[in-house]
Amino acid sequence: MNPQIKTEIAAAAARMIAQDGADYGSAKRKAARQILGESQARDLTDALPDNEQIEEEVRLYHALYNADTHPAHIFKMRGLALQVMEMLEQYQPFLTGSVLHGTAGMQDDIHLQVFVDSAKEVEIYLLNKNLQIEISESPHFRGPRFEDVETVSFMWKNAGVHVELYEQDDLRGARKKSGDKPLRADISELRTILINSPHPAQQ
Repeated sequence: MNPQIKTEIAAAAARMIAQDGADYGSAKRKAARQILGESQARDLTDALPDNEQIEEEVRLYHALYNADTHPAHIFKMRGLALQVMEMLEQYQPFLTGSVLHGTAGMQDDIHLQVFVDSAKEVEIYLLNKNLQIEISESPHFRGPRFEDVETVSFMWKNAGVHVELYEQDDLRGARKKSGDKPLRADISELRTILINSPHPAQQ
């Protein structure tokens, strides 16, 4: 695929993600259909921009259009994530996704992963905190060859939180990086990120 076309698709997908909170897969496919047309987009599925290219376009979009509000939004979302992680500290929580990477828009939620012997124990713990939880499933971070993982969702101070419940053994493969970018951050790492981030009031 022409690199310029690939960039156009990535930019169009990034707008959908930043404005509407669309997921990367559906935004990528919709952007390809808009730019290439239905039949050509279907034939070139494997040549579409990868998520890293799209994420960079999301970052550029926020820098261009939301520079006055986005840093404060990320700071707030990371602070809320830290609160939830401290509540779940005994279950080894990790922050992942757009809040960690600094690309979360107004429609994005907080995504956490915990590594436990018993998913039911976490669910009971959250219920005992008087949280209204919903149970669903999320794709395993290792890819489609692995079974989906149970996910607990709830609201925390007007922010949606999704906690993926992994088995303890999954922790061994969880600390890998994508290039220089960490895929997940534990409590101490998130605290460091917040300390090193300019407070919105100081900008």
